[in-house]
Amino acid sequence: MITFDDFQRVDLRVGTIIAAEPFPEARKPAYRLRLDFGPELGERVSSAQLTVTYPDPAALIGRQVVAVVNFPPRRIAGFDSQVLVLGAMGADGEVFLLLPGPSCQNGLRIG
Repeated sequence: MITFDDFQRVDLRVGTIIAAEPFPEARKPAYRLRLDFGPELGERVSSAQLTVTYPDPAALIGRQVVAVVNFPPRRIAGFDSQVLVLGAMGADGEVFLLLPGPSCQNGLRIG
């Protein structure tokens, strides 16, 4: 059973996608993302399987997202994915990004 204390250990933050490019080395279609989490956390990178819902990686640039920033990095096809970008899982590989409210500051905690 997950307790409230367990949830508090997950560090969810607001970040802005500042770069998105195809990641052909990944087993499943994905993008390499660079995200800005503000002055406290800085920039982090992530691999994200968003190609079905967001076929144009350029359309992701400037979007604010919610991500887990305190999981250990995960090695994916020679790339260290440092954060887990969150999304709602749809049918047929669709992933709908969780979006914070308008004009959130990068690095704000989600709680």
